[in-house]
Amino acid sequence: MNGQPPTPARRATAQQIALQHIRELLASGHLKPDDRIRQEQLAAELGTSVIPVREALKTLEAEGQLRYAPHRGYQVTRLSLEELSETYLIRRLLEDEIVRIAAPLIDEELYAELDRLMDAMEAASAAGDTLAMIGANRDFHFAIFGAARHPRMEDLIRMLWQSTDAYRSVYYTDPHARVRVNHEHRSIVDALRSGDVDRAVLELDEHRGHAIAALTERLDD
Repeated sequence: MNGQPPTPARRATAQQIALQHIRELLASGHLKPDDRIRQEQLAAELGTSVIPVREALKTLEAEGQLRYAPHRGYQVTRLSLEELSETYLIRRLLEDEIVRIAAPLIDEELYAELDRLMDAMEAASAAGDTLAMIGANRDFHFAIFGAARHPRMEDLIRMLWQSTDAYRSVYYTDPHARVRVNHEHRSIVDALRSGDVDRAVLELDEHRGHAIAALTERLDD
C-alpha cells in the first residue's frame, strides 16, 4: 500500500456514450445505408442535448460511416460494390500481414480467450442475437490482430471495419452464413495452433471472400 487513494475510473463523456450508441445502431442494422439520422430523436433517447450527438456524428462522418448533405443532414453511407470490394481488398493486404506477425506471439492465454469468444459467438448465433454475434466476432479478430503489437496497423484495420459496420448485420441475418462463419473461425484457430500460418491466412482470405460474395449478391438484389 502506498497510502495514495485509488484513481477514480473515468466516466464516459456524453459524446462517447452517443458515439457508442450510434455504432450499435449501425452494427445491429437498426440504421441501414441511406437512412437519415434524426439528431433530436437520438438526443432524447440518450437524455442529452443535441451537441454531443452532433459531435459523435462528425466522428462517424470522418470515418466514412455517415455522410452530410446540406438541408438533409446526416445519412448512413451507402457503399457501391466497387467501394465495398476495395475496402475488403485493403483489409486483406493489412490483415494477412498482421496475422503473420501475430501468429508466433499468440500464447495459451490468448488461445483460451479465442476459445471463449468463439463459444460466445456460437451462443449468440443460436439465439439469433445479431448484435452480440457481431461484437464477439470483432473481439475475436482483433484479439488476433492485437497479438502483433502493431497499434497503428491495427487502427487502420479498425477504421476499415467500421466503414462497413452497416453491412455486417446484413450478412449475419443469413443463418447459413452464421454457421459458416463459426466453422471458419474454428478452422482458422486450428491452423494457428498447429503452426500452419499459411493455411490460417488462406482460410482468413476465404472467410472474407464469403462475406464479400454474400454482400455483393444482396447489393445486386
